[in-house]
Amino acid sequence: MRFVWAVVAFVIAAVMIGAGIAQRTVFQGPSEASATVQTEGTSAYTLVDGALLTSVPGAQTLRVEGDGEVFAAYGRTADMEAWLADVPYTAVTVDGEGVVQTSEVQPTVTTSSAAAAGRSPVDSDLWLDEYEQTGTLSATLQLPSEMSVLIASDGTAPAPAKISVSWPIDDSTPWAGPLIVGGGIVLLVGLVLYLLGIRHVRRSRRPRRKGLPLPVTEPISMVGGAEAKGVISDSPGRRGSRGRGVLGGRRALIALPALGVSVALLAGCSADAWPQFAAQETPSPTPTVIVPEGQFPPAVTEAQAQRIVSRVSSTVAQADAALDATAAAERLAGPALAERQTNYTLRAAIPDRATLPAIPAEPVQIVLPQTTGAWPRTLMTVVESADAATPTTTIMMMTQETPWDEYKASYVGNLEASTNLPELAAPYVGATQVPPDSSFLVLAPEKVAAAYADIINNGQNSASWSTFDTANDLLLSAIQDNKTTRTDELNQTGAGTAEISFAASAGPATPIALATLDTGAIVAVNVYESDTAKPTNADAVIKLDNNPAVKALTGVDQSATGFTTTYSDQVFFYVPSQGSDDQIRLLGYRSSLLEAKVSP
Repeated sequence: MRFVWAVVAFVIAAVMIGAGIAQRTVFQGPSEASATVQTEGTSAYTLVDGALLTSVPGAQTLRVEGDGEVFAAYGRTADMEAWLADVPYTAVTVDGEGVVQTSEVQPTVTTSSAAAAGRSPVDSDLWLDEYEQTGTLSATLQLPSEMSVLIASDGTAPAPAKISVSWPIDDSTPWAGPLIVGGGIVLLVGLVLYLLGIRHVRRSRRPRRKGLPLPVTEPISMVGGAEAKGVISDSPGRRGSRGRGVLGGRRALIALPALGVSVALLAGCSADAWPQFAAQETPSPTPTVIVPEGQFPPAVTEAQAQRIVSRVSSTVAQADAALDATAAAERLAGPALAERQTNYTLRAAIPDRATLPAIPAEPVQIVLPQTTGAWPRTLMTVVESADAATPTTTIMMMTQETPWDEYKASYVGNLEASTNLPELAAPYVGATQVPPDSSFLVLAPEKVAAAYADIINNGQNSASWSTFDTANDLLLSAIQDNKTTRTDELNQTGAGTAEISFAASAGPATPIALATLDTGAIVAVNVYESDTAKPTNADAVIKLDNNPAVKALTGVDQSATGFTTTYSDQVFFYVPSQGSDDQIRLLGYRSSLLEAKVSP
């Protein structure tokens, strides 16, 4: 019976081991799926649609081969198509049956043909990420269907024509390892049964000896040895010992191959040949974020915003060092650019003139992008300076006018240490832009600058005094201190012969407002402050002995009609919603000399 069970065990072991090996060899499927695209190579850009990238589940490995520089970037499909709207390009997609198709797309909008033909795709603010290599480019991506990949060389030469996308296929065989190991165990059991059967057969073939009958009254005498009494000794002889030694050796010779086979099979089993039992983690609750139905996605991601801020910081720093207003205009606009242009003029004329505060590159603490699918687009960021010697917190409003423009900072201010920002939406949710004439705020954004200028001019007599939180407004107190200082300086040298007057007005820049979670808004506005010093005596003149800045901007050192000096204030307010009992609150500002001219 032992032989029967041994044979059964051998058969089961052979089936199990054979099945395990077959899973790892003849039955194992391919490790990846791939799609190859061969374009005509005539257009400068190729757009690989997200439908192709997600036609097979899993991460996508993109491989592009070209003769020179190979560039690839990915982003939202709508943004990619908007960037390509003024140039012809090759579109690569997949139909409902999974067949790859290519088509030539013609321009749908008209821009400057020269700018479109030579436009480089490198470092566009629209891309979520980009890659650039020479000859062959390979990148592993995991993009959703609403994103696409742009492929180009330098924007002028034809895009690389050889493109392939591959996806990994799960070819793991989680039961191969258990089958092989189980088969090895059953094989060992069969060997044991087989050896036990052999032992049983050998024992059963030995001669059987019976003891001699003895009288009941006579004890067996042990004197004279066992042979004298006719008793055969059962002590082991040489033959018996040798026989058992041979049997033990045979057992070892039979067991060793089985053990070797099992070890060899185990050595060939990788991790994917075994079931993977992942630890079950208890999810922790997270706040629920409800995105309004139909809302557009945010204009940028956090990673994009970090790159944009870094590029703005780098460009402005280089412009500051070179006093290059043209370079500054690549990343600045509006009031932020105007103050830099004036500063460069003054620094060129006055060697010890201070540089404007640098725009920090990191760390970006707050990102609030506008939710929109059109242009222009707005982005608000708050960045803390990494310089421990001059710690500052900078708030910026940046705008991208068209898909082909970069983000430019139009408002730049400093937040006070005690500033409490209102509750803002998460970066992946974004905020809507509030129209300048919105009636849903206590004061429309287009009226905030004029109302604040009226407070500067009339103080508590202003009709807007109670609308603003003037008690905690550091800018108002700084403006009042400046008025007192300028008046005292003029009285020291021109008392009775000259006078100075002050006036504030709304600046020409368009306000920018982004909504907060409490239906209020952060509003950035521009305010002009002007002071006019003029003589009151026909024989008197206003000299600029102690004012090199005005002298540098006007080009004269005295005037019989006086001088008008204008300062530009970039001011950030929190404006509550209509019906709220809160007041408009100052968040941050930047005040700098803008211009000076001789009074008419």
